[in-house]
Amino acid sequence: MHLESALLDAHLCNSAPKLTPNGFNQSNPNLKNRGKLPQFFFASDRAAPRIRATFANPRVKNFHYCNVRTSETSQCGFVGDRASRSDKILARSLPSTVNAGAMADLYTFIRGGPLVEKTVEVSEDNIGEWLECGSRVCRLLGFDEHLLTPEQKARVFHYYAPVYLWCQRQLSHHRDKFQHDGHSHIPPLVIGVSAPQGSGKTTLVYTLDHLFNVAGRKAASISIDDFYLTRADQAKLAAENAGNALLELRGNAGSHDLAFGTDTLKTLCSLVEKGTKAKVPRYDKSAYNGLGDRADPSTWPEIEGPLEVIFLEGWMLGFKPLPDDTVKSIDPQLESVNRNLESYYDAWEKFIGSWIVIEVDEPHWVYKWRLQAEIAMREEGKPGMSDEQIADFVSRYMPAYKAYLPPMYSDGPCGSKPEHTLVVKIDEHRNPLS
Repeated sequence: MHLESALLDAHLCNSAPKLTPNGFNQSNPNLKNRGKLPQFFFASDRAAPRIRATFANPRVKNFHYCNVRTSETSQCGFVGDRASRSDKILARSLPSTVNAGAMADLYTFIRGGPLVEKTVEVSEDNIGEWLECGSRVCRLLGFDEHLLTPEQKARVFHYYAPVYLWCQRQLSHHRDKFQHDGHSHIPPLVIGVSAPQGSGKTTLVYTLDHLFNVAGRKAASISIDDFYLTRADQAKLAAENAGNALLELRGNAGSHDLAFGTDTLKTLCSLVEKGTKAKVPRYDKSAYNGLGDRADPSTWPEIEGPLEVIFLEGWMLGFKPLPDDTVKSIDPQLESVNRNLESYYDAWEKFIGSWIVIEVDEPHWVYKWRLQAEIAMREEGKPGMSDEQIADFVSRYMPAYKAYLPPMYSDGPCGSKPEHTLVVKIDEHRNPLS
């Protein structure tokens, strides 16, 4: 398989051109690549095992080819694109030395990813997207592109890249639908991300947000945590539900300012024209020794339209109310939470057009994940909860996980459609399984 034999590692080498968000080559501004990526050159695979490549630039007169079996490189003259498409292979501009075996290994690795079949298949037409996405993720997260550990390699090419490419397709479907209906201003697609605490959803959303923005498609992200009640209102809620540990602290349904969240989402969805601006609220979890409070509005980031994507993430996003007898059998205190949950769909979830659900086998992993997050917060010099406080805090979420996760995993989030829902199952180390 010639494509498998000679594609990918060239993109992740030092000679790979650095691209600005508009797709131009920073190292040579005169070489303006067509589209968002340097163009691929197609050469006939009848000449295999030599891989011929160049930028799609008529001024380029010479390029290198690589012997797939020996990894030896030579130079040859420019060869026109005479072969039929079915008789072509896709290759990047190759450096003077390239490890063809590594290219084949990486291509095979990507194709074997657990999310490929349910997101975007790897092909000649989209391999450039995979490569550029992987490179951008590495730069964002500080990974050495040339010396990826197995864990980093999996995180980039088995997780973040396929999820991003799936989101791209969802956005295209969303925009096509509104354009077909004749809308002059297309509202942003709201993508809901539902995942247990500590499962990595914040990093995932941060990465997706970044990838869209560097691709020139404005994105914004917000968490349902940003809609928590103020500390004063949370104290009032606890007093009104004295004896109910599930509503004593922030977290469960009822501890959010639904109207505030609705207004925020409406405002963000209205940013469809250039020059429109809005501030995005933030919640400070380190305030009051970890009890939390809404951050001062002066610290909220400001975003400018037109927005194309909004990521809304939360640990309980998409939970559906259940019969009272069901929740009472799990924990009698959950009955009040279940009643509160009835208002969440109309408040927030009706805005969501596509869903990403992070599925876990064991909700008790949240204890360890939450502890890791608090330790990181302390290392940054921020006040946080003690280990004992963390155990107590997380225990207040467990009844909801036990009640609402199974039906969401089996039936999908509240209001979701299967064709617009991506379920990613992860292990205890946050690596994707399926």
